[in-house]
Amino acid sequence: MLTDEVVSYLQRLRPALDADVEQIEREAREQRVPIMDSVSIETMLFVLKLARPRRILEIGTAIGYSAIRMAKALPEAHIVTIEKDRERYERARFYMEKTDCAQRIEAVWGDALTVTEKVASAAPFDALVIDAAKGQYERFFTLYEPFLAEGGLVITDNVLFKGLVAAETPADNKRLWNLAQKIRRYNEWLMARGDYDTVIIPVGDGLAISKKTR
Repeated sequence: MLTDEVVSYLQRLRPALDADVEQIEREAREQRVPIMDSVSIETMLFVLKLARPRRILEIGTAIGYSAIRMAKALPEAHIVTIEKDRERYERARFYMEKTDCAQRIEAVWGDALTVTEKVASAAPFDALVIDAAKGQYERFFTLYEPFLAEGGLVITDNVLFKGLVAAETPADNKRLWNLAQKIRRYNEWLMARGDYDTVIIPVGDGLAISKKTR
């Protein structure tokens, strides 16, 4: 895991963001909305630029930050993103319009565990980004990886979960400890799959990148 000093250093090195993206980051900090941290999002965008996906499915829109960053970084891509919180969904749509990304981002309101039929018509996808309820990662993967094209990528955020997945003794916070154990099982399940090659990168809160091999 990166130290705070290294993260601050990397943040200073990254290219300047446009005003709208900075506003979204600011709102997320002030309202405590979970979005991808700066190092993780830049890592993910770099990987996606190499892969050049034409269609991306994101589970967990929040206020639209990562979907908008993907749209700006990948001008040829179409993005479908799912959010179950109505207020955040509406805020995401506001920012998609404000950033002129609405034509290339399709926002779906609903629980990702129940809206597969709404998403199926947009398949196949070249990349799947999982960044929603952490205790449901395996279910999200199982539900939506059939929509993934041959050779597609699955990118999962927060897979190191504050380092708790590596701890051998229970944390004081029982809820966090139980969640960490679910993510730990997800990581082990993901790494054991013979139909995906997976690497876990210790940036931010941990980023898993899986490539479909068959």
